[in-house]
Amino acid sequence: MNKSELLTELSVDELEALADSLLAPTAQAHLNELLARHKEGPLSADEDLELDRLLRKSDQLTILKTRARYTQNQTKAEAAGS
Repeated sequence: MNKSELLTELSVDELEALADSLLAPTAQAHLNELLARHKEGPLSADEDLELDRLLRKSDQLTILKTRARYTQNQTKAEAAGS
């Protein structure tokens, strides 16, 4: 990661909240259900689209959480170095 990916506009509390965030419980439950059903056999076209949408949402959240943690670590490293 490079400095352009730092979330410098967020406060320490906001970074912590983002780093600890999860999918909404209903979205996570629906994702789990679709993944389990997908293991058992093919999903309908609509279900397959919904599964893809939820997986993309989960991936985007993971990227944001990683950027938040990276920003936290960089901020701590800079503070320790000064």
